[in-house]
Amino acid sequence: MARQWGGWMRQALQAAALRRWSRLAGAAAEMPLPELRRQRRAARRLRSRLDELLHVAEARLALPLIGNQAFPRPADADWSWRPELWRGPLPQPGIASVPEKAQLGAEVTLFHDCPRTELTLRQIRNLREADLAPFGLRLDVFRFCGSYLSLAVELPQEACAGLGRRHLVRVETIVEMEKPLEIFTRLNIRHGPNVEQIVRELPLNAEEINVEFDLAYTRLNEKRVDGMWLDLIFEGPEMNEVILRDLTFSRRPRAEL
Repeated sequence: MARQWGGWMRQALQAAALRRWSRLAGAAAEMPLPELRRQRRAARRLRSRLDELLHVAEARLALPLIGNQAFPRPADADWSWRPELWRGPLPQPGIASVPEKAQLGAEVTLFHDCPRTELTLRQIRNLREADLAPFGLRLDVFRFCGSYLSLAVELPQEACAGLGRRHLVRVETIVEMEKPLEIFTRLNIRHGPNVEQIVRELPLNAEEINVEFDLAYTRLNEKRVDGMWLDLIFEGPEMNEVILRDLTFSRRPRAEL
């Protein structure tokens, strides 16, 4: 009840203030000059505070909503997902001098074999109007003399539930980089003691960057699927900055022939 009363009082005070300034604006043309100067000073102070409020509000409300799971997906998708790193703030936002195996959040791990760790990995806030994901991932690579650099994303158990050879698994991303490089995706599906692997290159020059993995060409044991993860493999990453603005997954059943 107190909250309702406070809300009513706040609305009443705001309405009274609006009526007062509307009345003063209407009387300004005939107002005595000393009174007009006083009201001008008051109006300027009020406008300064209103401009501050509008500046902060418009900046915050323009940002992608934290926790957002909205993204385009096939109409017949039976599962879709955006990992937590792109969805919400992590307790540890970044890692400097990344070791050979470093986890950022519960689902993302960076692997490399470079003896000199001139790598940084950091979660960043997306600020662009076009972004649906509230956060992105920035990878800075300076000197790199290793033979591989890959980012592994662990998929949840829901992705494995009912997964079969009739499924297509789709990965979509938004990538920015300082200079061109090749990025390969490798989908790994664990079924019992075996792991099925499918490799696709990301079409970085395409307008929409996505790949689909057709499980029909695997020897997947559908009854024993118990884990799935994606590797993003960076070729020639030295002296580059790569930003993954978004990363999303979906799966759909293939149309029956």
